[in-house]
Amino acid sequence: MHLSTFLLTMGGLLAGSLSANAQLPAYRPVATDLDGSAADACARVHTGAAARPAYASLSHRQKMAGYDVKYYKLDIRLANNSRNVGGTVTIRARTGNQPLDSLAFELFNTFTIGSITVDGQASTGLRRKGQGDVTVGLARPVAPNTVFEARITYNGTAPNSNAAAIGNALNTRIAPTYNVSTTWSLSEPYNAYEWWPCKQVLTDKADSTDVWVTTAATNKVGSNGVLERVTSLPNNEARYEWKSRHPIDYYLISVAVAPYVEYVNYANPAGGPRIPIVNYVYNQAALNFYRTEIDRTPGFIENYSALVGLYPFANEKYGHSMAPIGGGMEHQTMTTQDGFNFTLTAHELFHQWFGDNVTCGAWEDIWLNEGFASYGEYLSLNAFSTPAAARSWLDQAHGSALSQPGGSLFVSDTSNVGRIFSSRLSYKKGAAVIHMLRYLLNDDAKFFRVLRTYQSTYRGSTARTRDLQRLFEAEAGRPLQYFFDQWFRGEGYPTFTLRWNQTGGQVYLQSTQTASMPTVTPFFQTDIDYRLTFADNSTRIIRFAQTQPVRTLAVAESRAVVSIEIDPDQWLLNATTGPAVRDGGIITANQTARLPQLSVYPNPCRNQLRLADFSGPSAQAEVIDAAGRVVLRQTVAAARPVLQTAALAPGLYQLRLLSPDGSAVRARFVKED
Repeated sequence: MHLSTFLLTMGGLLAGSLSANAQLPAYRPVATDLDGSAADACARVHTGAAARPAYASLSHRQKMAGYDVKYYKLDIRLANNSRNVGGTVTIRARTGNQPLDSLAFELFNTFTIGSITVDGQASTGLRRKGQGDVTVGLARPVAPNTVFEARITYNGTAPNSNAAAIGNALNTRIAPTYNVSTTWSLSEPYNAYEWWPCKQVLTDKADSTDVWVTTAATNKVGSNGVLERVTSLPNNEARYEWKSRHPIDYYLISVAVAPYVEYVNYANPAGGPRIPIVNYVYNQAALNFYRTEIDRTPGFIENYSALVGLYPFANEKYGHSMAPIGGGMEHQTMTTQDGFNFTLTAHELFHQWFGDNVTCGAWEDIWLNEGFASYGEYLSLNAFSTPAAARSWLDQAHGSALSQPGGSLFVSDTSNVGRIFSSRLSYKKGAAVIHMLRYLLNDDAKFFRVLRTYQSTYRGSTARTRDLQRLFEAEAGRPLQYFFDQWFRGEGYPTFTLRWNQTGGQVYLQSTQTASMPTVTPFFQTDIDYRLTFADNSTRIIRFAQTQPVRTLAVAESRAVVSIEIDPDQWLLNATTGPAVRDGGIITANQTARLPQLSVYPNPCRNQLRLADFSGPSAQAEVIDAAGRVVLRQTVAAARPVLQTAALAPGLYQLRLLSPDGSAVRARFVKED
């Protein structure tokens, strides 16, 4: 899903919200139609109101666990200017290992239920609790492992925004600019029950659906799957009859009603069928305005199919229904979208793979939907725009994720709709973590093979983060628990400081890492790239394994280095304390061990350490703790060869004394209380 562009206004705020010394990369401006606003638009669609009150009670969910939904048929009446809805919903399901003596489902409590039958028998003892829990007794229990059919007739008015969770699950509004009245649905995450009776459990996908909508003959109705027929009815009405034979989650079943004009184009993915893209657009003026953007869709489908596998609903269709939704919503095979721009169209389309074909198995794992859909924007920019536009998108995504020090991909409070659909975390950080997994494998063939395997393994079903982790581990050939502990369950990001030196045909790198949320994730084990630039403007990339907070590495290099850039290609979600600094004191531990010894006293010391045989005239003293961190720097003069140590914590230290001519001596000492 996608919201609009409010984060675009945050550019000037991002650096200020980091730690005082950390710096974001220097960001480039983004073309207005190629920006990262698609994720914001998607998120805003979901977070239009406060957190939803508790959905189905635990006991009610336990009752609903007694059956597995196989099929839904919605046969309802809708207008393009009203939230009134009514008709019959058929649920075909299979019982579990226990007989079923009551039927539990969800329907908002303001709807009137006319009748409920199960296998043709009228149900008894209707009970309604809370906002939407409905239970009825069965005239005859259904035996274990048996298919049954329930038919529910109902009518009423879908709740408005002061009762619904994230705005209206069924809404009606006049579209601005085009003055077209439109009615549409938006059920994610917990809101399908606000317009039709259903079971809202992510892991229980219906195997197939029919959506029949009766409306004025002047309207068209967009929905899931294939339009089997439009049946003319008396009183200048028509019934749109949509059929889908792919598994679908409850929140992806949709309707959109308006006097649309229809525009169809086609995608031709390699090795696949010709796929119709059915676009229901407000009117001819809207089509004239958006046609160029709509026409990007076939190329996007073809590119995604080449990267992660054939469009999963290729035997049905893809399409768009316009509605003044404030962004987009990835309804299966027919996205609801308020307009068309590059990243919004790319984002909602990639959801057809990540979110629709394979759906997150719990809202805790929403990044599997939204992080991948956001990354689809980046993939499309790489394929169809410029490297600069793709890099700008990545910079902006990182800037959003870094705008606060904490926050986890894992959603601990799934009652908080705003947290589920956090643009910063579920979308932007999610995309950044996917990009880091690509860097971790260091092989695009492997990376996209994982994504194709994920699609084929969990096709038509649901997956959790642990499932994706196992696939990446299989391709990497090693455990990746540390990575997911840091980036999925953990919080924050690393900040890097790089000091370097070059002498004797060696480049010495000392990389120091600090964490933005050290109480949660104190250290990020990761590789990181450093780009060396030489006097002739040639470059070399060094991949550095940051296995501890402070690490020093020597690299053979005879060419004169003039500068070093940290993470030049923006693979990692990270900040820096500034440009890499050349420091003549940077040498490896082995070299330090070979330096001449300096006599110091008293040892152990307290407030001062005297340098017994210092020959001056002056030198730079560095004190290094047991973790390899430089904790004290001080200039020492021959007239007073004393090091002030009062500020040091008790412990063992190494002293390195660097003379202006490049020579060095060392000593060890103990600071005591």
